[in-house]
Amino acid sequence: MTLDDLKTIGIVGAGQMGRGISQVCATAGYEVLLLDVAEPPLIEALNKIRAGLERAVERGSLTDHQAGEVLALIRPMVQLDRLQDVQLVIEAIPEDLALKQELFAELNRVCRPQTILASNTSSISITKLGAASGRPDRVVGLHFMNPAPVMRLVEVVRGLETSERTLHLAMDLAKRLGKTPVVAKDVPGFIVNRVLIPMINEAVFALEEGVASAEDIDLAMTTGANHPVGPLALADRIGLDTVLAICEVLYQDLGDPKFRPCPLLRRYVDAGWLGRKTGHGFYTHEEARGTGREAMGGEIRPLAPRPSPLA
Repeated sequence: MTLDDLKTIGIVGAGQMGRGISQVCATAGYEVLLLDVAEPPLIEALNKIRAGLERAVERGSLTDHQAGEVLALIRPMVQLDRLQDVQLVIEAIPEDLALKQELFAELNRVCRPQTILASNTSSISITKLGAASGRPDRVVGLHFMNPAPVMRLVEVVRGLETSERTLHLAMDLAKRLGKTPVVAKDVPGFIVNRVLIPMINEAVFALEEGVASAEDIDLAMTTGANHPVGPLALADRIGLDTVLAICEVLYQDLGDPKFRPCPLLRRYVDAGWLGRKTGHGFYTHEEARGTGREAMGGEIRPLAPRPSPLA
C-alpha cells in the first residue's frame, strides 16, 4: 500500500487524543471512522471537534464551508467490524498494555491483511503490540502530541518487526497531515516523554516538598527556562492519570529509580484530581474569559481550599 491508496482512516478511542487526531485527519481530506464503545463519548467528541472548528473559523484559519466539510468527513460508530475496509487504523485508547494488546488482536481479525495498524501510545512498546496483532511488520507508532490539531510533532516509532514500507508510509502520512515526523526507537517513553515526564514528576516532588507553590514552580520554568507552559499546568493538560501511567511504564521497564512516580501524583490520581478533564488537578480550570490564558484552553487558578487527598 502507498500513501495514494490511503482514503479512509479508522480512529479507535474518542477521547482527548482520538478526537484531536480525527480532526487532523479530516482536515487533510481523509474520511475518518471514529469508534468508541458507546454513543455518549462519541457525541461529546463531535461536540468538541465542532467547537474547535468554530474557533478556527473565528481565527480565520478555516471558512465556514471548510469547517463543515471537515465535520462531515468524521463518522462516529460503535461497531469494530465497521473498520474492515479501512486502510489504516490509529489506536488512541487508554495507556493500558493488556487493553491495547486485546484491541490489536481484534483489529487483526477485523481488518484486511494489508491494513496498517498504528498506535498513539506515549510509552508502551510497539513491538509488544505488533506481536499481539499477528501482523508485526504492519504495526507502527504514530504518537501525536496534545493538542493534536495544534502541535506539529509526531513521533514515528518503529517496532522490532516494523517494515521499511510501513515506516515510510507513516512518515509520509505525518507530513501530509502537516506534521513534523521524527523516528524514535521502540524504548519506553520514546523521545518526548523520556525527557518530559521526569521533569513533570520532579516538579510534583518540588511541590510535595514545599519548595514552592504550583504557580511559582510554573512561573520559574516559563520565565526562567522560557518554556511556553509550566510543568504542572502541562500535567493538568495531559491528564494526571496519563502522566502517572507513563511514569509507571518508565519506572517498571527501565528499572531506574529516577523515574519513580511522586507519591503526591499518585494521591491526586486516586482522589480523581486528573487536571482539565475533571476540572481540577494542580489548578482549577474554567473557560477562558479574556484572561490571556487561551493557549491553555481555559483559565487556570490555584486550587481553592478543599479536603486534601494527602491524608
